[in-house]
Amino acid sequence: MKLLKLKHTIAMLLAFGMFSCATAPTSYQNPVIRGDVADPSIIRIDDTYYACGTSSEWAPFYPMFSSKDLINWTQTGHVFNKKPEWTSSSFWAPELFYHNGKVFCYYSARRASDGISCIGVATADSPTDEFTDHGVLVDFGKEAIDAFVFDDDGQLYITWKAYGLDSRDIELVGSKLSSDGLRLEGEVFSLLVDDQRIGQEGQYHFKYGDYYYIIYSSRGCCGPGSDYEVSVARAKNYLGPYEKYENNPILKGGEESDFQSCGHGTGVITPDGRMFYMCHAYMKDENFFRGRQPILKEFKIDENDWPYFTTGNLAKFEQHLPFPNTKQIINLDFFDNFKNSKLKEEWTWNYISSDMQYEIKNGKLHLSGTSKKNNHYGTALCLRPASADYSLEAVVEGENESTKGLTIYGDARNLLLLTYADNKITLKSVNGGKENNLYESDYNNKKLHLKMEITDGRHCKFYWSENGKDWVATNDEAIDGGNVLRWDRVFRPGLIHIGDNDKPAVFSKVKMKAINKN
Repeated sequence: MKLLKLKHTIAMLLAFGMFSCATAPTSYQNPVIRGDVADPSIIRIDDTYYACGTSSEWAPFYPMFSSKDLINWTQTGHVFNKKPEWTSSSFWAPELFYHNGKVFCYYSARRASDGISCIGVATADSPTDEFTDHGVLVDFGKEAIDAFVFDDDGQLYITWKAYGLDSRDIELVGSKLSSDGLRLEGEVFSLLVDDQRIGQEGQYHFKYGDYYYIIYSSRGCCGPGSDYEVSVARAKNYLGPYEKYENNPILKGGEESDFQSCGHGTGVITPDGRMFYMCHAYMKDENFFRGRQPILKEFKIDENDWPYFTTGNLAKFEQHLPFPNTKQIINLDFFDNFKNSKLKEEWTWNYISSDMQYEIKNGKLHLSGTSKKNNHYGTALCLRPASADYSLEAVVEGENESTKGLTIYGDARNLLLLTYADNKITLKSVNGGKENNLYESDYNNKKLHLKMEITDGRHCKFYWSENGKDWVATNDEAIDGGNVLRWDRVFRPGLIHIGDNDKPAVFSKVKMKAINKN
């Protein structure tokens, strides 16, 4: 009788949705950070993981993220909100290192005085603080990039990629590092020489058992033709000699993979000793236009003392959960009604072409900026798209002589603009600095709704509306936004202001939303 009553109770709970037999999730989906965040570096401090990545020609510099479970990440800020004084551009490959209660960031940038890529170092008490810059640490030849710091039983070493712009093979070289992490000590030494001329960079060092390992990346890092892949070498001594694995690469994209290419990453060890590797990857086809996105894979050491990834040597979407009783939450949308006095962390701007200025008051963003030499297209304030199919909508308010509106932005010579000025709505394309007018319409109201829709990662349609409900299309056929791509970065959608600082563009609401084409 009791058994019958129990069965009846369970049946009733199921009928009313109060009891579920569904099993807990056992997997997550790559990428774990959505949007263009190349060259990720990852560390763990206590029970929290932190990651940051390349910002290239966008400010603020080096976006920072945190996570408790390795699969759900939240952007917390940036390493720098202002460009370090010695730098000019090319903010690549930040490397995080936690040492003696401080967080170090070793980063690559071009020196303002001569355009040579050097490695700088900055420190903070926490990854969520803004870092204090200590200037150039590594000045070596025509290019020194992709730093990594390794603690070998109390002796710190720093390694980097050298000779990328010299007439000799690419080489991974290194030096002893002072105990405070701020000075090179001794002579520079060589670890790996690129005798196959396929490139060597983005190295990650670790020790396991009797061996020191270098996991590194080679082939083409960037752009539509990227064929990046991950390889490994090992040695019984940190200084070498290193033996390259005969079964390289150990991780790759390509035809049988879910990704086009992958590489440049670092590893992290969980509290229970498991090893995970985070690197960036281009997705295939239309999803390529989401950029180089961080993916995560667990790796182990086999019976022959070589590393291998537990789900194989192909970059794949689906992976086993790092921790039980966790669930991945994916958010592809963004909304900003400017209720705070500061911009949200997701916003980025084209520092290379303009000194951006803004003020937020009464729920409105006042955007302006001072254009730099040879920039005729003002200040772009943009977002990293997290989907290949999305819309971006904004409300433009007020009247002044400045041009204001939406943009698909590659750089100041390659962009699309849907703007409002002089009582006219205009759609333009700019390729290599050459401007082409695509649409024009009279408009006399103080408030204007603007919208763009991007499909397949690159096909752009633009609209305007008086009320945000009834939309007028500016182009019947989609414009190919792929024409504004730059070699190392995808385009970003956003807001634009062209004009004087005292005549800002005023926006009251911005939302980016993924489009479900099914």
